[in-house]
Amino acid sequence: MNRIVIRSSEGEYPVLCGRGLVGRAGWLARQLPEDRTGVFLLTSPRVWRACGRTLSRALAPAQTRRILFDDRETAKELRTVERIARELVRNGADRGAVIVAAGGGVVGDVAGFAASAYMRGVRLVHVPTTLVAQVDSSIGGKTGVNLKEGKNLVGAFYPPELVVADPDLLSTLDPRQYRSGLYEVVKYAMIADPLLFDVLERTIERLIRRDDGVLDWVVARCARIKGEIVGRDERESGERQALNFGHTIGHAIEAAVGYRGILHGEAVGWGMLGVAEISREMGRLRTEDAGRIGRLVVRLGALPKLPAPGAIAKRLGSDKKARAGRVHWVLARRVGEVEINADVPDELVRETLGRLGRMPKDLAAGAAKAPRREIS
Repeated sequence: MNRIVIRSSEGEYPVLCGRGLVGRAGWLARQLPEDRTGVFLLTSPRVWRACGRTLSRALAPAQTRRILFDDRETAKELRTVERIARELVRNGADRGAVIVAAGGGVVGDVAGFAASAYMRGVRLVHVPTTLVAQVDSSIGGKTGVNLKEGKNLVGAFYPPELVVADPDLLSTLDPRQYRSGLYEVVKYAMIADPLLFDVLERTIERLIRRDDGVLDWVVARCARIKGEIVGRDERESGERQALNFGHTIGHAIEAAVGYRGILHGEAVGWGMLGVAEISREMGRLRTEDAGRIGRLVVRLGALPKLPAPGAIAKRLGSDKKARAGRVHWVLARRVGEVEINADVPDELVRETLGRLGRMPKDLAAGAAKAPRREIS
């Protein structure tokens, strides 16, 4: 088991990464605060169907009440938080309650926001059940919901008391959901870890097959990177903004399709292709490195169809990272290093969005011609 300690304004909390952690009878209940007055498991119907028996065993013998809610991106809104709060009241939750958020990014964001607001804050534990949640969204204290105008525009920084990332829980994910999380793994390699990027280039097919050794190493590696970054910049005033690599375009794509039909990681995959091209065009990134980024994204599988370039461009200005209507970009400088708060000419953005949909085909053709390094 890997134990990664995260620093926050509320103190330190651990991220525990290990296969089989949640499967141990009563194990999770023993990690919860002793002075709790109630345990409330917040999850979705589909997570409960896939992992309910495991979660029940992990929380026994604690008296746990279950609250289910829709974990589709379209349900990530304020009225879902209100419904959860009303359920907590009806079930007798007081200020000594502990909320256990078990699920993917939507469950973590919504349940975390509910925990931050209910009675001005109750205890929170994350049990992420998707790859994107285990390597990214469950760590760092970001919570929130979407508005029609943009993604995660209403929320709070609210650190949990514990995160338990068990790769065994990923076995229930369908292939598309699992691959969606791999785009976030590529992001971590790109912003902070050339070694991780090199490992991904050599082992990406094994990772797609969910090879235990590669997957366990990747989950812990990404969690540690995220923990180090948010420990130095909890409120996203500086270094943490690097985590938005690929997300500026990605969030605009999600908003343009009404959060339907494109998963978050897939939108980030498109976003990384676009921002790598912008970085290359602006002379920040070598053509060779831009090609490496693009080919790795393409090797993860086919990306869903994009909305019209104009629809994406229209949503860019409403992204929460914009300042006074200007988008501040995270550009690539080399594998493992990015530039934060860069200005990009509007014309270059429009040109890049116009040819973004053709990039995977062009990169795949280039990858077929490029020499492949063998896995050692």
